[in-house]
Amino acid sequence: MKQDQKPAAAAVERNGVNPVPDGERHGTPRGLFAVWFSWNISILGVSYGVYVYGVGLSAWQAVAAGLLGYVLSAVLVGILAVGGPRTGLPTLTQTRLAFGFHGNKFPTFFAYLSNVGWKVTIITLASTTGARLFARLWPGAFADGRGHESVPAVMMWFVIVLVLTVTVAVFGHRLILRVEKWVAWLTAVMTVVFIGMIVPHIHWSRIGHTPNGSFGEFVGGAVLAMTLVGLGFLNYGGDFARYLPRRTGARGVVGWTAGGITLPVAVLLVLGILLAAGNPELGSAAADDPVGALTDLLPFWFFVPFSIVVVISLIAAAITGLYSSGLALLALGVPVSRAGTTVVNMVVISAGAFYLLFVSDSFLATFQAFLALIAVVMGTMGGIQLLDFVRQRRLGWPTELAMPAGQGGSAGRWTALVSLVAATVIGLGLVTSSDPNIAKVVGFLLTEDQKKGVIGTTNVGVLVAMAVGAALYALLTFVLGIDPKGPARSTEPGRDLEGVPS
Repeated sequence: MKQDQKPAAAAVERNGVNPVPDGERHGTPRGLFAVWFSWNISILGVSYGVYVYGVGLSAWQAVAAGLLGYVLSAVLVGILAVGGPRTGLPTLTQTRLAFGFHGNKFPTFFAYLSNVGWKVTIITLASTTGARLFARLWPGAFADGRGHESVPAVMMWFVIVLVLTVTVAVFGHRLILRVEKWVAWLTAVMTVVFIGMIVPHIHWSRIGHTPNGSFGEFVGGAVLAMTLVGLGFLNYGGDFARYLPRRTGARGVVGWTAGGITLPVAVLLVLGILLAAGNPELGSAAADDPVGALTDLLPFWFFVPFSIVVVISLIAAAITGLYSSGLALLALGVPVSRAGTTVVNMVVISAGAFYLLFVSDSFLATFQAFLALIAVVMGTMGGIQLLDFVRQRRLGWPTELAMPAGQGGSAGRWTALVSLVAATVIGLGLVTSSDPNIAKVVGFLLTEDQKKGVIGTTNVGVLVAMAVGAALYALLTFVLGIDPKGPARSTEPGRDLEGVPS
């Protein structure tokens, strides 16, 4: 394929975790903005503002801490995204260069669990939002005796959301870019109108009454913001940048990626903080159920189209996540095509969402607590990969290192794996969980007072684990010079990146 030829949006993407050939590279970093913008412009961002404010900060401190955390973590995602055009690999395949072919499966498995878990939550929220809309429009057909959305309405919307998500994800990268571009414009316009209608419900005279928090609480608020948004994307930065030409400027990749992540959540962060500070009752309700609490304030003429846009934005987030989770399965070595992994994920995610919607009343809280612990592994893996970029760049970004042992790569690089395990243990000792069962195995490095304080309530342990993992890896690799080697020549039959003989 010639450099100026672009695959049709209607064609199913054929690339999996292989390096994207230079002849198929196209686009500019500007195209990354819409992908990340539509992924993050969710009404859930209002809840994040409430959470940051709840650390114990004043309104202005919460805004500053939240913005600082968002920018720092989004820039880290952008830096990792640079590996996409340099190698043509998805992020969770490029991490093989740091962890080895089989060693990479450990952190990739946890990254996959996290991605699928959040997709379960998002698809569930989209389904209930659509069903709630229909219950308001046609209560006779879609509402139960209490006026709430009926089970058949939720089931119908569950099927609609799942079909739309899977369809776009199967076609892959090019169709996703086109769809996300339109979703970004639509959701941006509707969100501006939505904010204008919510602002009158803020009690401005009460905002300045909260005293300033301590420096430790400010740091805790910034760390909490990082864990809420950017750190969760560290493992997927390169998935949408790998089709860019190899020599695409790093500054553009970082800037457009970080901007697309930060802009929508920053605006919603400020709204959430102002609601929590000026109208504590509404802020508390928005933290628990942002869609229900905030859409109830809207006039009916706007409630209908805005609810539709909320569903669309959630589907947009589910599409990109489902696409990346498929690439994660390939990185784990599942012997199917990229389109095939989408079907596998459809089964897994639909089962989880069905259980959450129709079986369990307490599953969500426990599962979200579990996902918070996974963030310790993911953050540590991201920190090691960021540091290993120095080595990968010096070696000329060799994709051979993503191959199995004897084919240019290695089965596992113990320097990275030891750093990951050691830092993860430390991180788990510094985090807490609201789930009583999970709480028994975490927080073992904290006193009871610390568990209830800033350290225990803001996920600081995630950032500590990330820093410790990177520092230990730097010591072993760059200071002691252990295993910094490049690709080795193969003397065995060729294999592809899944390890299957070719």
